[in-house]
Amino acid sequence: MLVLGVDPGSKVTGFGLVEKKGHEMFFIHAGTIRTPPKSPFYERIHEIFRSVTEIMTQFRPQEMALEDVFFAKNVKSALKIGHARGAVLIAALQCGVKIFEYTPLEIKKSVVGYGRASKEQVRAMTEVILNLRIQPDLDASDALATAICHLNWTRYGR
Repeated sequence: MLVLGVDPGSKVTGFGLVEKKGHEMFFIHAGTIRTPPKSPFYERIHEIFRSVTEIMTQFRPQEMALEDVFFAKNVKSALKIGHARGAVLIAALQCGVKIFEYTPLEIKKSVVGYGRASKEQVRAMTEVILNLRIQPDLDASDALATAICHLNWTRYGR
């Protein structure tokens, strides 16, 4: 099964594709969608939608794992992340990809074993789990961790 993991953000959205064959997981592709900071917000959201749609069209994942809504101290930032999540969700619906959501705590526990792990710890464990020879961007490694989390959950018939 091929899963697209997404770590949504209005400035940087990370994505990562992980495939599970038998009991092994394999890295397929990862990266970030960086929107021009001086562009109007609605154009940045459209760019996220367009880019995720393009990734789904190119790689054809069966499922998408997305970081669930969390509570932020800055309400304005939380709203912007919500808009980015919406763009990703609509792209998945348009492409017919099943959607699964996980909290940051679930993702970190699944990959690191500790729900308060740092982004660097998540990246390090993602590199080990997927036997990566490159060090992905922190946002891309968060997306890969989200895909790994989903593949771990599906093992238990979620």
